[in-house]
Amino acid sequence: MKKMNIKSIFIFLIVVGFFSGCYKLQKDYQYVPYVLDSHINETAKEFLLSRGSNGTGSDTAFKWMQLGIEYAGIDLAEYEKPGRTYIFLHNSAIKVLTSGKVSGGFFFDNPIVVKDSSGTPIKSKIDPTIDSTRPAISWNEYSKQTVKNYLLYLIIPGEFGFDNLVVSNTSVQTLLPANSVIPYTDSRFAWIVTKTTPNPDVTATTFITTAYPTGGTGFDPEGKMNLKIGNNENSPIVVNDRTNDRTAGYIATNGQIHVFGATVFPCRYSW
Repeated sequence: MKKMNIKSIFIFLIVVGFFSGCYKLQKDYQYVPYVLDSHINETAKEFLLSRGSNGTGSDTAFKWMQLGIEYAGIDLAEYEKPGRTYIFLHNSAIKVLTSGKVSGGFFFDNPIVVKDSSGTPIKSKIDPTIDSTRPAISWNEYSKQTVKNYLLYLIIPGEFGFDNLVVSNTSVQTLLPANSVIPYTDSRFAWIVTKTTPNPDVTATTFITTAYPTGGTGFDPEGKMNLKIGNNENSPIVVNDRTNDRTAGYIATNGQIHVFGATVFPCRYSW
């Protein structure tokens, strides 16, 4: 019995010593908080090209955006002008592949109209009253003007970000010219019905309404965009009540950059 008592005391002292040591380590540890710097110390153009077609290593996150800019003939100097907000499109916002087929992004959500060798639209076998469509595989399947207008919509004069946006929409002007339209034989993109006022049915604000062959324009009639901070635990920047950012708040030397990884529809209201 005496032997067991001595052994128990010995074990007790070891345990006490162990926890005392742990407590001392925790007590003496000095936590130094660190906030990531959002400044990227380069222009929006430099940031785009650094992760574009010729990005370092495998980082070509903006490859498809750069290809669109080049196809549309937009001068890259637009991404060097000061005091702007730039909506950048991650590759996944443009083209997502599943088993080698386009399954998401702009190319999937805005399929092109299928045409015969003479350029005449082929009617859908499912609904012969409308043109047949399929997902695009490249920007050049859309007209240059359509792609140019779409990418101009993603450039906003003025700086908007986490420092001045709120949980309600802020309507901002973009570089997209007002009253821009798309020929309905270009793509399903042209069939999107757009409005300048919110849908009276607040439960349906995120839906996209289409009409064929008339009634759609695709682009916001006033060339405007709605921006807000999402009212949830992630507090994303939200475009047109539909698309949350992938990563936002980059501070370039000439403005702010917000990156999106899903289709950004270029209209505030559709109903």
